Amino acid sequence: MLRQRARLLATIRRFFLERDVLEVETPLLCQTTGTDPQLAFFASQYHDGSSSQTRYLQTSPEFAMKRLLAAGSGSIYQICKAFRNGENGQYHNPEFTLLEWYRVGFDMHELMDDVVDLLSLLLDGSILQTGVERIAYRELFERVTGLDALVFCRSSYRTYANAQGLVDADRLCGDDHARWLDFLFSHCLQPAMAGQPICLVHGFPAVQSSLARLDADDPRIAQRFEVIVHGIELGNGFCELTDADEQAARFEREMAYRRNHGLPVVNSDSRLIAALRAGLPNCSGIAIGLDRLLMLATHSSSIESTLAFPFQRA
Repeated sequence: MLRQRARLLATIRRFFLERDVLEVETPLLCQTTGTDPQLAFFASQYHDGSSSQTRYLQTSPEFAMKRLLAAGSGSIYQICKAFRNGENGQYHNPEFTLLEWYRVGFDMHELMDDVVDLLSLLLDGSILQTGVERIAYRELFERVTGLDALVFCRSSYRTYANAQGLVDADRLCGDDHARWLDFLFSHCLQPAMAGQPICLVHGFPAVQSSLARLDADDPRIAQRFEVIVHGIELGNGFCELTDADEQAARFEREMAYRRNHGLPVVNSDSRLIAALRAGLPNCSGIAIGLDRLLMLATHSSSIESTLAFPFQRA
């Protein structure tokens, strides 16, 4: 498995080298972290003898990489560790390896092409032989559930969830449309894609996309996509939001949600907002979990088998 991982990393680096995408490094221990209420983070105290401050292990290198993009780096990628608290199981490890890249001048569909090209090098023919399905989120949601992902009706969502035996859904999701979508996607839509080797689901509802640009023709839809392989979420991509005021407002809404729901409070990243004001180029970016990718490439049953030191043995 160590050799498989080394070959996978070498192939990835060769892929980006041939496309003139620059490899970069950014800090993992930073002054701020993301405000996304769905992600739990690790915090640490830094002491210099006279004072202390809180630093955060990053859930993604996204914000720092966007600062490089705004400074004129051009297209970039990074292979690094990322950290998410409370996530441990068949497809999760609290410390994991992430591949994140940004292509300047690419729209969402061009980035999806990039993803397919990379996966064709990393996954064997048995996974790729039936082709790649590209489908709009709304179409997939209606196909599986019979419901409209863009029009929230709690009673209809509850009725469907109860019919699937998901009796705790209403208690867990309440009147939160985004939470309902996350819940139904993970419990119903992803299992429905288990027979499809590679599926690119695009056009997520805007309520689920705090960092993505909205669709110019329908602001209820964001230019976000996910890569699903055999029902396993592999990556999450966006046509990146470049509007500093809109991004600041979205951060404020997420911080208010955290306060109102008793979640740990964090501050928004003022340096990212400043970078957006300075001018983030039009670009699209994606993050892919490399441990999950290695798991799929080696036909392993859990992420633990791909790691030399999984969480319980670290």
